Amino acid sequence: MPSSLIEIVQYKTVKRWSTLPLLFNRNKKTPRLMVEPANEKSQHKRPSELLVYCTTAMSVNGFLGAVKHCSPFGKQCLWSLITPVNPASTWGPLIFIFAVSATKEAWDDYNRYLSDKKANEKEVWVVKQGIKKLIQSQDIRVGNIVWLRENDEVPCDLVLIGTSDPQGNETKLGMTRGIPEPKLTAVDAMIDKLTGAIFVFQIVVVIVLGTAGNVWKDTEARKVSLDLVKSLYAKFIDWDYEMIDPETDTPSHATNTAISEDLAQVEYILTDKTGTLTENRMIFRRCCIGGIFYGNETGDALKDVGLLNAITSGSPDVIRFLTVMAVCNTVIPAKSKAGAILYKAQSQDEEALVHAAAQLHMVLVNKNASILEIKFNGSVLQYEILETLEFTSDRKRMSVVVKDCHSGNISLLSKGADEAILPYAHAGQQTRTFVEAVEQYSQLGLRTLCLAWREVEEDEYQEWSLMFKEASSTLIDREWRIAEVCQRLEHDLKVLGVTAIEDRLQDGVPETIETLRKAGINFWMLTGDKQNTAIQIALSCNFISPEPKGQLLSIDGKTEDEVCRSLERVLLTMRITTSEPKDVAFVVDGWALEIALKHYRKAFTELAILSRTAICCRVTPSQKAQLVELLKSCDYRTLAIGDGGNDVRMIQKADIGVGISGREGLQAARAADYSIGSLSGTSLFNSVSLMAYNVFYTSIPVLVSTIDKDLSEGTVMQHPQILFYCQAGRLLNPSTFAGWFGRSLFHAIVAFVISIHVYAYEKSEMEEVSMVALSGCIWLQAFVVALETNSFTVFQHLAIWGNLVAFYIINWIFSAIPSSGMYTIMFRLCSQPSYWITMFLIVAAGMGPIVALKYFRYTYRASKINILQQAERMGGPILSLGTIEPQPRAIEKDVAPLSITQPRSRSPVYEPLLSDSPNTRRSFGSGTPFDFFQSPSRLSSIYSRNCKDN
Repeated sequence: MPSSLIEIVQYKTVKRWSTLPLLFNRNKKTPRLMVEPANEKSQHKRPSELLVYCTTAMSVNGFLGAVKHCSPFGKQCLWSLITPVNPASTWGPLIFIFAVSATKEAWDDYNRYLSDKKANEKEVWVVKQGIKKLIQSQDIRVGNIVWLRENDEVPCDLVLIGTSDPQGNETKLGMTRGIPEPKLTAVDAMIDKLTGAIFVFQIVVVIVLGTAGNVWKDTEARKVSLDLVKSLYAKFIDWDYEMIDPETDTPSHATNTAISEDLAQVEYILTDKTGTLTENRMIFRRCCIGGIFYGNETGDALKDVGLLNAITSGSPDVIRFLTVMAVCNTVIPAKSKAGAILYKAQSQDEEALVHAAAQLHMVLVNKNASILEIKFNGSVLQYEILETLEFTSDRKRMSVVVKDCHSGNISLLSKGADEAILPYAHAGQQTRTFVEAVEQYSQLGLRTLCLAWREVEEDEYQEWSLMFKEASSTLIDREWRIAEVCQRLEHDLKVLGVTAIEDRLQDGVPETIETLRKAGINFWMLTGDKQNTAIQIALSCNFISPEPKGQLLSIDGKTEDEVCRSLERVLLTMRITTSEPKDVAFVVDGWALEIALKHYRKAFTELAILSRTAICCRVTPSQKAQLVELLKSCDYRTLAIGDGGNDVRMIQKADIGVGISGREGLQAARAADYSIGSLSGTSLFNSVSLMAYNVFYTSIPVLVSTIDKDLSEGTVMQHPQILFYCQAGRLLNPSTFAGWFGRSLFHAIVAFVISIHVYAYEKSEMEEVSMVALSGCIWLQAFVVALETNSFTVFQHLAIWGNLVAFYIINWIFSAIPSSGMYTIMFRLCSQPSYWITMFLIVAAGMGPIVALKYFRYTYRASKINILQQAERMGGPILSLGTIEPQPRAIEKDVAPLSITQPRSRSPVYEPLLSDSPNTRRSFGSGTPFDFFQSPSRLSSIYSRNCKDN
């Protein structure tokens, strides 16, 4: 078995408790441990958590207690006590609230701990004093020699010092992943704002009435229910059998249980292409060698008679081309038990090239130390790998310096993107044919690579090798210095040809994107592929619409002025509207994007707001993260999805990160949230009743509401545009909260006033009046929940009416205990007709106006959701639902930094890719068969979004 001896230069065992984060200094060999209560820190950064400490200190009874001070039941000194409430009724729910929140966080941490424990306890071989010893990964220390076999998982950061195979490439994970930020959902953000409003309201009440305590406790009790609901929703994702990958049997998993509700509020999806939209299964299809095209007629170059004849006749260009395919890579050959050669590759492109070369008789047989063996037509060729110039997202090419063991000649073999190879061709070579080949293959949606080589003199190599070793060993600007030294060798290349590799779309991608676009979700594709390749993939998967329904605008340029003019032209076209709406998108490459983000950020932000779809090509991992941050700065809810290590930073930066467990490994899946959750007075209520109401009676119905459905899955899939209501805070916003707050205040007044007036002159005990008022609240709560429930099941009935029955059972039990303070009270109340009449009056007075308003709204001002709900209940067809518009958000006047005018002499803007006309307007795609939803353009001059100043 192939094996490796590796020395650890940095100890990074995975121990990931959020309460005990490990911080490592990457410039030192010794890890630095820093213990920090992360859960407490992250929780207390939120306004709602900070305010709880302030309000706890001044919690008092509230409005009812203040009114009681003037009631006939007693006249106590106004300022005799700071708070009349038993400390248990305040601290009990508060401790329970924090216990539930901490338990939820601890459960998430525990699941991560189990995953990390499995990795930490995985056994690995180390070599000590020449003896191999089996230890756990967590016991590895700096300086240990680790012995790895084929397919062994690398346990930590390692430096290759010896191997049976010559390849020892550094992992890209450290370069591509960033520091994950705590994620706050839209609901949490809204709750924080509402908590602030509640706090201000409490201050006013304290100053005016002298009481404010119970308001906050009720709010925090709702937060407990919300935390539990979030965890339950996350488990639904884990349990969803329809989200299991049938090929690998990999289920979906919610790593973060705190942001489940944000899934319905996503407005932008930023997706990688390879492995996310496509299968990441590369197949060699076509090639162009020495200006001759192979595979154009059959669609498979491996069966092209012309290419096979050229190999048989020993064409120098073809042989050199195949040699670069077989040698310039990091692929490891290995033999199976049956004797067949298997290839292990980090890159699927490299594996496809090596497989294709082998099928064309240039077979990579073995890599032993620095010696590489190739079999070609029965003869064995040996090359010594002198240096490997690794691929980076900046250089966009890879090269190897090899020495022919037979002739002793030294050569540089290179492959990479066309813009990284063709400009470095030697002065006398014509590259027009290769440019045409790249364009042709890109138009077919194929991934292209250019192959080149040149001879290197011995003296030149020796001089360059010293500089390369010096740059590789430096600690300051190491990557930049290596790239500079590589540039000194990678020039005057002889371009051999172009390869074209197919990466097929995953099943169901076009239908999925079309459905999500109908739901008002915008898509951005962020890829490292060439522009034309990305455009063709976008067209094939319904990412953008072809002519005449769509128009694609291009932002390009290599200088600031060129990018400025291009951005100005595209913005002008975006702002123009006509009576014929079009789906307008823009495409930008990494170079122009870098200039736009640096010098014209506000203008590019406006463009991002106006455009529903974008294709960003040749982008780096850091640029992906910057684009996510740009959209988040405009208050959009973003979801990023990818499958590779270069997607990690984008996934961590987005509001919701989705990682795919694919052929690129588990880096993205492990970094993601989801992989394919006072005045004096006496308190009206006793401590036990307060605690039970806040913790038990109000929690059960809310928890069971997680299985309530506003609409069935079939209705939502038939009308995906209904998800517009989930975006931009339509279902949870200050006005919605104000309505519920007003309803609760109205119900509190109804229950209190009726209870006081019915029992004020009956010489009743204070405990009896408090139990009457509490009973009224419980009855009102039951009817409110029943009224708001859309799909009744046995669980809903148990939660609503069972909760009501449980209230009486619990209080009957306490009424039977002499020391409870409620002795015989519930028995006496239930035997009095006046008690049941009071319950009827409270329910009638409290629910009558609510039912009337609901009837009026459903009859005369029904929302689209209401119409669909009524249709479901009645089982009839829906003839028309009118229009659902996206939520408008005002854009600041100074957001556009460019003064854009169109001179009279200027010709109309012309973008030949998809349209002849610059007068375009965006639409949200085609409607349903009956045009239930006709989404208007978002490009009118009055429509805009609110963007923070960048």
